Amino acid sequence: MNIRLENQTDYQAIAQIHELAFGQKNEAYLVEKISVSPYYIPELSLIVEFDNSVIAHLMLSYIHLVNQETFQVIGLAPIAVHPNFQNKGIGSNLVNNAINKANGLGEALVIVLGHPQFYSRFGFKPSTNFDIKSPFSVPEENFMAKPLTNYLSKYKGEVVYPEAFQSV
Repeated sequence: MNIRLENQTDYQAIAQIHELAFGQKNEAYLVEKISVSPYYIPELSLIVEFDNSVIAHLMLSYIHLVNQETFQVIGLAPIAVHPNFQNKGIGSNLVNNAINKANGLGEALVIVLGHPQFYSRFGFKPSTNFDIKSPFSVPEENFMAKPLTNYLSKYKGEVVYPEAFQSV
């Protein structure tokens, strides 16, 4: 198993992984839209290869946190593992790797909408613990934040996702 940065030759396989994992094309479209936007971070779009095949993908991209100031923070979405490789720790390795890379790049905060049982293992806590409000009507425990090394207490407010997320 090899975790590496995605490249253009991976795009078709990435789309297929998301379609298989989610049973729809919305997340594949999201990856495509973010990849051509100013919110895309090439160093934080990762794939997992196994036997020269792409079996998982994770993307971290810029989102905004708006209060009296607007801060650029990181959103974790989407992540997908091929159904034949799920529940084998691949997603966990990918999340850990991505968080470490984001921290190494000097990012301050990662936001995710997901299952608390999964993401709490990586240090994510309900965003309300940090005075961060979700733009969605979701249970409080599902909208989470993870401060990184460069986190400052002034990072609070409401999350604003780029337009690409409106289609998901």
